[in-house]
Amino acid sequence: MSARTGVLCAAALLLATSFAGAQDYPSRPVRFVVPYAPGGSTDTLARAMGVKLSDLLGQQVVVDNRPGANGDIGMSIVAKAPADGYTVVLGYIANLAIGPSLYAKMPYDPIRDFSSITQVAGASNIFVTHPSLLARNFKEFLAYAKANPKKVTFASAGVASVGHLTGELLNEMAGIDMLHVPYKGSGQAISDLVGGHVKVMISGMASTLPHVRSGKLIGIVTTGLKRTPATQDIPTIAETYPGFESSSWFGVLGPAGMPRPVVMRLNADIHKSLQDAAVAKRLAGVGFEITYGTPEQFTAYIKSETVKWAKVVKASGAKPQ
Repeated sequence: MSARTGVLCAAALLLATSFAGAQDYPSRPVRFVVPYAPGGSTDTLARAMGVKLSDLLGQQVVVDNRPGANGDIGMSIVAKAPADGYTVVLGYIANLAIGPSLYAKMPYDPIRDFSSITQVAGASNIFVTHPSLLARNFKEFLAYAKANPKKVTFASAGVASVGHLTGELLNEMAGIDMLHVPYKGSGQAISDLVGGHVKVMISGMASTLPHVRSGKLIGIVTTGLKRTPATQDIPTIAETYPGFESSSWFGVLGPAGMPRPVVMRLNADIHKSLQDAAVAKRLAGVGFEITYGTPEQFTAYIKSETVKWAKVVKASGAKPQ
């Protein structure tokens, strides 16, 4: 056997093995990495999907929270995992589209190091205040903020998080000067906000709406172009400043090089899980809007959002900490 023939045979055997593995997929539990701590929007979405997805795949989908480094630890774990479909991640706009503009060097490339599977949801963020601020609507808040520059503290899940950049956009557009207080995740930030240690936060609805409904926080405005079904009584910033939009989005990815049949199996079953009536109702109740699409559409969307947020990061002057 010639060396060339040997190489071709080895390649054929590898392809055959990969195809066979894809046909049998999944034959064991699937690890679903969430690169943030429990309790936030990403975790809420993953757990809502995970139960139904386990039924559809016929194997347990194990949600594995791996917080740290603004999500980069969890993302890196998946980027380095075997590309067999047994380790996937729920990616977030901050890791996939904002990070590349913020950091000179990231531990992974959002396009090169991952296999896009599907975008799954989008969500307007909500601008919430502590009741002690004595502003019960957006007009009152703006008047107070303009009269008290640097005295309004706004919390975020971290430097260059969506909440941080949205706050900076509002500072610029409204001519106010809120003081940014970054945290290492949304959980601690929300806890301090509920306790009155900071006065304002722009965050995902999944983690803040329960506090609004209980009266511990006040929902002032949302950040999408239109009101959501979960917050029909809360106006948008765009109603005061036309064109203002800052929404979060999420999608599922695996390591680069996943077999196409495995990618498409996950794509189809994830879509089915999101269409389940109980899952859809739960997610709509906390402000998620379900999105679907092909792996190629998700990759294209990540690229377009990276271009968009590069301009925002530059204008904000945000620097990594």
